[in-house]
Amino acid sequence: MLNQNVQDAINTQIKNEIYSAYLYLSMSGYFESINLPGFAKWMRIQWQEELGHALKFFDFVNDRAGRVVLGAIDQPKSDFESPLAVFQEALAHEQKVTAMINNLYALAVKENDYPAQVLLQWFINEQVEEEKNATNIVEQLKRIGNDGSALLLLDRELGARKADAGADAGEGAGAT
Repeated sequence: MLNQNVQDAINTQIKNEIYSAYLYLSMSGYFESINLPGFAKWMRIQWQEELGHALKFFDFVNDRAGRVVLGAIDQPKSDFESPLAVFQEALAHEQKVTAMINNLYALAVKENDYPAQVLLQWFINEQVEEEKNATNIVEQLKRIGNDGSALLLLDRELGARKADAGADAGEGAGAT
């Protein structure tokens, strides 16, 4: 049986993961509105991955005979200053998620919940990758500056990203 404190914290994290998905879908919509379809696709894949993360937690609670209780999702931001501002916000968001995952792990350790620790180790590794990917794109956008040709090349590169086959099923969510 799943410890109540851990269950409540994971239920909160399910909501947070769904909010992350909602935020990335909003970012995708922004990129579509400024005619950067590659950036939009990249963010749409992030949306799928975040939903996969939520399902991973959802299934874990159910597998441990817990009770999933879904909370209300806040409206995400929809207006952004620039592609760089979007990815800076995405990076800050991933850093916030990393802190949430770390806090969940600390709770699982405190409650001696070893299965939760194993699950959360996957998420800890995932967050290293998420932050790295966002940081790399932020740095590329900083180098590009106002060079429209370079922005279009990056748009093409980001549009070539493939969705992880297991991301929508919650089986894995590595970015490419």
